[in-house]
Amino acid sequence: MVSGSIVRAFLSGRVPRPVFALLLCLCFILAAGRVDAFAFEEVVARAQQLAGQAYVPPTPIPRFMRELDYDAYQGIRFDEARSLWRESNSRFQVMLFPPGLFYTHPVEIHVVDAEGVHRLPYRKSYFDFSNPELEKRVPPNLGYAGFKLTYPLKARGEQNQFLVFAGASYFRGVGRDNAWGLSARGIAVDTGLPGGEEFPSFTAFWLVRPSPQADSMRFYALLDGKRVTGAYQFDVTPGESTRIQVKSVVFARDRIELLGLAPLTSMFFYGENTARPVGEWRPEVHDSDGLLIHDGVSGEWLWRPLINPRRLEMDVFQTEGVRGFGLLQRDTRFDNYQDLGARYDQRPSAWVTARGDWGPGRVVLTQLPTNTETNDNMVAFWSPAEPLAPGASLRLDYQLDIGGPGVAPSPTGQAVNTFVGDGSIIGGGNVEGAYRVVVDFRGGPLDRLRPTATLSSSVTALDGGEVIEHFVEYNPAAQAWRLSLLARPARDRALSLRAFLAHDGQPVTETWTYRLPPDNDILISGRRR
Repeated sequence: MVSGSIVRAFLSGRVPRPVFALLLCLCFILAAGRVDAFAFEEVVARAQQLAGQAYVPPTPIPRFMRELDYDAYQGIRFDEARSLWRESNSRFQVMLFPPGLFYTHPVEIHVVDAEGVHRLPYRKSYFDFSNPELEKRVPPNLGYAGFKLTYPLKARGEQNQFLVFAGASYFRGVGRDNAWGLSARGIAVDTGLPGGEEFPSFTAFWLVRPSPQADSMRFYALLDGKRVTGAYQFDVTPGESTRIQVKSVVFARDRIELLGLAPLTSMFFYGENTARPVGEWRPEVHDSDGLLIHDGVSGEWLWRPLINPRRLEMDVFQTEGVRGFGLLQRDTRFDNYQDLGARYDQRPSAWVTARGDWGPGRVVLTQLPTNTETNDNMVAFWSPAEPLAPGASLRLDYQLDIGGPGVAPSPTGQAVNTFVGDGSIIGGGNVEGAYRVVVDFRGGPLDRLRPTATLSSSVTALDGGEVIEHFVEYNPAAQAWRLSLLARPARDRALSLRAFLAHDGQPVTETWTYRLPPDNDILISGRRR
């Protein structure tokens, strides 16, 4: 680099200090110009051009790499000493992801720096192989499947992984104190529909080299799929929570019935509101325990606890001007999980904040059945009111915060516990076919009330259901306000409920909503033997 030559000349005494300072300033100005020469509009133009062409699937890696088992793939390790920008002691460094197993095709990775734009060549020597025979078979032009970003989150001079882009349009992030958990995606196409879901892929990235002491970093991504292409700009700032500013433009090749934007993907196996599977010793197992939505027109904050249904469930929440939504892990007490390995108590929450007016649309929650914690079975995204027609485009900007449950800026009382049981047994009630539901609320204006305050509950049953009783009392053990209700659904219908607490006639909590399909394992009379 030119700046390196200048530094060497200065150190040798051949360049006076004032001249050195002037030349170094010029180098930084020129470098900034070279970096700015590549911009988001270039990626948008490429995505638009791709949309006008027939779809060409990415070239797959060799079959033996796609057929590696988990242990064999884990035996391919990137050498951290080869991280990009390590030589300058940059706070941001980049580790490269090997193809194989689930990662069936390479992606282009480009670097934008003072030298311009250049593609990273594949280097087999950047990886350590536990199996020498496998190493011999790996071709010299295999390519990379993605990348991981590292940053000194926990201690100075310590590089911590905090963001991973690999596989279709998936990416995962953590805040400073989180374990890895839920994922985000660039896009979702027809998730949960009978015709099946499609998984477009990020096929190229452009990483803009930050200054060594930078606290944020920018990169771009190009997305390609059978029916959609897209351009993305990511501005990333790691910390106690990781913040990602996203700009996106998508182009439709063909009609998309259900377009999912700013999608989040997570896992819910079982929790406090479900029965524990036979043989399980852990109290709860999930990456997220609920969906939170903030509607811009009504101002309502709406909370929906997650379930693990026996059949696919899709819930649609209509919004006129959504301000945000997210999948949260509100329960962060280790005692409620007891898993020293998985540390579900440290799994992150993710909150999407809409930038600008997204217009009419809906937040869609798709819940898939699973019998194991290894399957991501929860998907939440925003979808425009009208399908995206062939040749049409849509621009969407948003902010994604990943960290503790506080990433969702809810100012009101929050549902922190939801318990569901049989309403016809001791402790639940004496009404056949009814459910006892208990919800604890805490936070916001509730924390300023005395335990002797008088709160009222508003509870509504939907889909023909019946609310038999409901009352509120202070729960000193949890320092929360407890809503207890008894409700019965219509015959062979789901139990659908809405509730909130009020003080002096004004709501002081979010709206808690719940939907329990009739085919469940809560009622003793309905359990499978």
